[in-house]
Amino acid sequence: MSTEPEPTEETEPEAGSAGQAEVAEVAEGTPGAETGTADAAGETRGAGATDGAGPGAGVADGTGSGLGAADGGASTTGGEARAAAEGEESVAVDGGPVVTGDEDSAAARDEQSAAAGGDASATGGEGRAAAEDGPSTAGADDGTATQGGPSATGEDVAAAGADGEAAAKLSEAQAELAAQKLERERIARRKAEKQGPVEAGAKLSGKAADLLAAVRAVESGEKPVSAVFAEPEAPRRPAPESARRPRPVAAEVPAAPAPGTLESVREVLAEGGAPEALVPQVAAALGEGAAGQLREDPWQLLRVAGVRPEQADGFARALLGAECGPDDERRGRAVTVWLLEQAAVAGHTALELPTLIAALGKQGVPDADAAVQNTLAEAEALVFQDALDPRAPEPEEGEERPVRVLVGLERYALAEESLADGLARLINSVPKQDGSAEDWERAADAAQGSAGELIRAVAGHGLVLHTGGEASLAEPAALLDAARELGLRAWTAAPGPLGRDRLATSATAVTVTGLLSGAEGPGRDAEGALDLDLLVVVDAPQLDVETAALLTESLPDGARLVLAGDPGVLWSAGPGRVFGDLLAARVCPQIASRRPDPGPLGELVSGIGVGELNQVEAPGKEVVIVPVRDAGEAVHRTVQLVADSVPRAIGVPAEQTQVITPGHGGAAGTRVLNAALKDRLNPGPGRFGGFDPGDRVAYSPVPGRSMPGHVVKADAEGLHLTCAGEDVVVPKERVEQCVRHGWALTAHQAVGGRWPAVVVVLPGDATQALSRPWVYTAFGRAARHLSVVHGADQALPRAVAETPAKPRTTRLPVLLTTQLPTPS
Repeated sequence: MSTEPEPTEETEPEAGSAGQAEVAEVAEGTPGAETGTADAAGETRGAGATDGAGPGAGVADGTGSGLGAADGGASTTGGEARAAAEGEESVAVDGGPVVTGDEDSAAARDEQSAAAGGDASATGGEGRAAAEDGPSTAGADDGTATQGGPSATGEDVAAAGADGEAAAKLSEAQAELAAQKLERERIARRKAEKQGPVEAGAKLSGKAADLLAAVRAVESGEKPVSAVFAEPEAPRRPAPESARRPRPVAAEVPAAPAPGTLESVREVLAEGGAPEALVPQVAAALGEGAAGQLREDPWQLLRVAGVRPEQADGFARALLGAECGPDDERRGRAVTVWLLEQAAVAGHTALELPTLIAALGKQGVPDADAAVQNTLAEAEALVFQDALDPRAPEPEEGEERPVRVLVGLERYALAEESLADGLARLINSVPKQDGSAEDWERAADAAQGSAGELIRAVAGHGLVLHTGGEASLAEPAALLDAARELGLRAWTAAPGPLGRDRLATSATAVTVTGLLSGAEGPGRDAEGALDLDLLVVVDAPQLDVETAALLTESLPDGARLVLAGDPGVLWSAGPGRVFGDLLAARVCPQIASRRPDPGPLGELVSGIGVGELNQVEAPGKEVVIVPVRDAGEAVHRTVQLVADSVPRAIGVPAEQTQVITPGHGGAAGTRVLNAALKDRLNPGPGRFGGFDPGDRVAYSPVPGRSMPGHVVKADAEGLHLTCAGEDVVVPKERVEQCVRHGWALTAHQAVGGRWPAVVVVLPGDATQALSRPWVYTAFGRAARHLSVVHGADQALPRAVAETPAKPRTTRLPVLLTTQLPTPS
């Protein structure tokens, strides 16, 4: 398992290589891919309706381990009957017995997108792909293909309207755009540095060397060479130290496509039978010459989010006629890039070459090897050769070092290399001598316990990792207090506003995006680096590789970085597993908190983290299980819990209760639950795009980032929201893509947040979405009370015991170990 990408319990130095079957599954658009990028509505583009890590392996053991009764009443297991009356549900919260265990299961209704070969659909808002945490595959989570052209789903890539005057404080969307602009500039510089000639085989061996030679052969007009696997790998050259460069901090909102561009795109799409709704997305994705590019290469349509190969094939047939064929070189390149994009949606920064070849075959590419070679020749992807054991001694003469060949998109490859460079700089540098050793030791002695260990580690190291649950946040807070007393400019950051707002050090707490853009935090010094000495990033598992690269590049020499988080939660919505890779690589000090989360909720979640779903004593109704027979009953009981039972029995009002469910689609997904909750809690006609003043919403200014808020009003400017204490105006043309009702969220949307009461809905049609990280994250969002609307039967304990996070293929561990000395 934003997103709907997921957290790791694994700490082995495995690079996260996915098996061929798994990534082929991603390529085919089937449910089960763990995570991915989200569209502008905060949804992952995926074929399934849920955000889990896929079906759990193994057979139910029949033990029926369950969750404990909330009130000390009788708790039983087995196939016992469950009451359906509303009053009996109230008993489950207010004092009656709770039934758990091997209950009658609802019929599974696994939801899949259907896409007819060669045809496409314009599904609109409700056909959008599953959210940040949905299965990360292409296609809409609940849309079926209809004839008429490529899908109109996907992220909103239309330019946001600029404010009429310069704002002193940048919006979340502007901040993200600024960060993305910096990343594109950095990648362009790195690309220019890599344009020098490279001899085939000089840095590569085996099939990677052959592929590089094939690239040169294609460039020179010769045929690709045959595969020869004999050359040993040359030693990796150390990466040059990156120069510090001033960085702009002002956000720029991109201009909307010119009317002429939109009109020409509209014409070519109409010729190919594609829906008009794709016009702004195509223009934004392909730029000013979009129409000409599509006429020259119709498969460029795959660059638009949500469009699948069979839909692009239908478009190409309409434009090219008899010239269109599956062996077209243009198709092979486009499908190769599309597969690598889908891998990134699933959290991978690259794919192993055999996995990519197999996935191309499943997409009907007749010569997969040639397709990869042509893609490399056109510089649309990069090839890498990584040692399976980078710390192994050099092989004897005549022997070859075991390697794996990877292919990835330049964007993520350069980000991962930049991240490795930045982390190595922090690890190898000597921190600024702010305060004497005696001062640091006194601060550590005063803090005691694992907080003291954290202070001691930070005193002498540029990079430190800190792991623990919610209670462990007190230890970074103690570190920040001690650092400020020593005169350090210390700040703390969280990936999103949910994490920032729950920090005790709120006066110096910022979001990572706001910090990078300059909208929050200390700003930058004359050299363009962040003007600070110590940065503590909480919820570090949510950092994707691009954001982490920008962050490390922005730190000044001699600064200290602490990455803190719970390794059991869902991973980032974007590609990479930065925190997990660093824990596995063991290249810097790691401090594990010994401060457990208290009470029955802490006991329950801690057990889930190690694969055990334990019964817990909950005398204060901290944990309540509400069994249900089907999705309809799940929706009914969820509404009653939020609106009546939890406020009456627990004392938590409805506005402080958060519902969490596996996905957006399905009979008990966020769409259905939000409609039912709105009807009960804030009924209205939906006067502005389905919204009324007072509605709870989830606002996603950019893909993969979700902010809870409320609707204030609507006028000619757009929909007025209040999100994380700030006023936001969403233009009406962006409301459908950026705003959803927020009484019910997915786990990836909720990660980073905590609410007094949480209702987790586990319908029978979403059991394949369940995994240990998903359950750990969802249950862990509750601070005082957790109600579980349970229709998953034995799928819940089985997922906790047997379904860890899906692995991600990344290069960061190898890149780090080749740059850093072997740990002692």
